[in-house]
Amino acid sequence: MRDYIIVGAGLYGAVFARIAADNGKNVLVVDRRQHIAGNIYTERMAGVTVHRYGAHIFHTDDEDVQAFIAPYARFRPFVNMPLARYGDRLYNLPFNMNTFYALWGVRTPAEARAVLAEQTAPYADITPTNLKEQALKLAGPDIYERLIAGYTEKQWGRPCESLPASIIRRLPFRFTFDNNYFNDKYQGIPEDGYTAMTERLLAGIAVRTGIDASRDRSFEEQAKRIIYTGAIDEYFDCKLGRLAYRSLRFETEVSDTENYQGNAVINYTDAAVPYTRIIEHKHFLKEESERTVITREYPAAYKPGGEAYYPVNDAQNNALYESYVRLAKGRPDIRFGGRLGEYAYLNMDQVVRRAMDAAREEGLRIE
Repeated sequence: MRDYIIVGAGLYGAVFARIAADNGKNVLVVDRRQHIAGNIYTERMAGVTVHRYGAHIFHTDDEDVQAFIAPYARFRPFVNMPLARYGDRLYNLPFNMNTFYALWGVRTPAEARAVLAEQTAPYADITPTNLKEQALKLAGPDIYERLIAGYTEKQWGRPCESLPASIIRRLPFRFTFDNNYFNDKYQGIPEDGYTAMTERLLAGIAVRTGIDASRDRSFEEQAKRIIYTGAIDEYFDCKLGRLAYRSLRFETEVSDTENYQGNAVINYTDAAVPYTRIIEHKHFLKEESERTVITREYPAAYKPGGEAYYPVNDAQNNALYESYVRLAKGRPDIRFGGRLGEYAYLNMDQVVRRAMDAAREEGLRIE
């Protein structure tokens, strides 16, 4: 009899497993995939560390999270400075003075604020009922048409007019020439990849991959407690209805060129381009290699049995999720956690924090 069986060898499961094992608990981790590390899985290809399921940059201001994760990875500093390509023009992200200069030729914050005020003035008095109206009210037509509309419609598979305004509650405008996408104190990537970091978290803990716990429930009889990081609706066989997700498709290729695009991430905001971004992996760790590896990222409809990446957190789906939370209260032997278990888009540091908080709620100590 195990103290814990943890379903999912991703970041949440690995962090919780480490804490439980350090408290002397008998732990087994199972995962549907044939590898550990979940969506942060990295692998070597052509001399480059490749993020198989999209770019992951660890960033946090949470001192407790940083202190917990630091022993398991030597982080190499990385400042995320993505670019957006619309047509043949490149724009810096997040929206800052470099972006405004490329859009309007302005050189001072006062000039940028004046143009932004002029752009948004026609929409100042509207009460937005959809994402398009919200974006126009916040940013005006130039930014909306070049940097928001096409990318958003590709990402969500729906016109901006049919998306809720709540998706864009605010837009960060920086009136400085600062291309740092995150403001967090700690920013970096493990120098030997996230898979190695996860291996250290799971050191000495029993792990079995290739086990689909949403179909095989026999494991539940082998543990006092279950930590479940899979989709909460699928655990209950979608008896209340199926939660909506968006998925992704990745096309990864090795290129014989040494440097393909000169930046780790370039977003493609034109609706005519089918992918949302191209990732060039070697730039994350500044790796030297004669060839390079790129990944094109395509948004896709989620199909049962596929990979769910983004919850569609509109009012209808959030209400359905709360119905599953009430249903889960009838199973006090199971705790749901992580992106799928909590039906929430979480950054990596938030995942670590929630796993730590869950462990403390279980009465486990964190040294």
